[in-house]
Amino acid sequence: MTTVQDLGRPGLAHLGVGRSGAADREALRLANRLLANPEGAAGLEVTMGGLVVRSHCHLLVALTGAPSPASLTTAEGRTRGVGHSAVECLPPGSVLRLGHPPYGLRTYLAVRGGLAVAEVLGSRSTDTMAGLGPPRPTTGTLLPVGPPPAAFPLIDLAPVPRPPSGETILEVLPGPRHDWFSPEALDSLCSAPYEVTTQSDRIGMRLRGPHLARANPGELPTEGMVPGALQVPPSGQPTLFLADHPVTGGYPVIAVVRTSHVDRAAQARPGDHIRFRIGR
Repeated sequence: MTTVQDLGRPGLAHLGVGRSGAADREALRLANRLLANPEGAAGLEVTMGGLVVRSHCHLLVALTGAPSPASLTTAEGRTRGVGHSAVECLPPGSVLRLGHPPYGLRTYLAVRGGLAVAEVLGSRSTDTMAGLGPPRPTTGTLLPVGPPPAAFPLIDLAPVPRPPSGETILEVLPGPRHDWFSPEALDSLCSAPYEVTTQSDRIGMRLRGPHLARANPGELPTEGMVPGALQVPPSGQPTLFLADHPVTGGYPVIAVVRTSHVDRAAQARPGDHIRFRIGR
């Protein structure tokens, strides 16, 4: 599950087009800053590692996000390790391999100059729900690289701390439809952790945990959705919307994860636990 992603196509929801873009936007921004690219330059979003790419020319690259163990094999057959959150040089004919990250879900591979695939509605992002943007890379896909920026990289390593172990804590703002739930529902949402289920992708993640009881059994007219929305179907188990979420939905949204915390959610993998708390 590797896709080309930049920072998405904002401002088109009124036309039925979602923003899409990198699920962990800060990780992609960091990779591009390391290479002196514009922060929105397109790179590869790699889910659970496993990517293998070959360079056809001298390239500078950076890996960020989930720390997939990486190795580089030169055209002469020499192999060495590749750093994370660091600038690395790929000589012509070299092969970069990503293993499976010990924690986190999505790794970002940026290249100096950015990936120069064709834009769709002003973005090079692949929207897996709408089918917009470039197709997913497969074996043999050749990805063009744009011209390098005029600026030069200023550092070769970013000291990114390891995320805290245990539960991922996400701050939420109540509403806009928390009044459709019982008075205790918000307390239930924050009372115990939720498990990320295998029914998760770039569109969203279905969670398993405390039941969120409805007070209003009626049907809600379809309304706009945003990244981070916690939509609750009749099962009482919330779904957390991510980068490729639908632009509208008909189930009530009990709360919305803060924008700055949606990136954290994008790195949670099936089996991980998420705890919500009301933001101030």
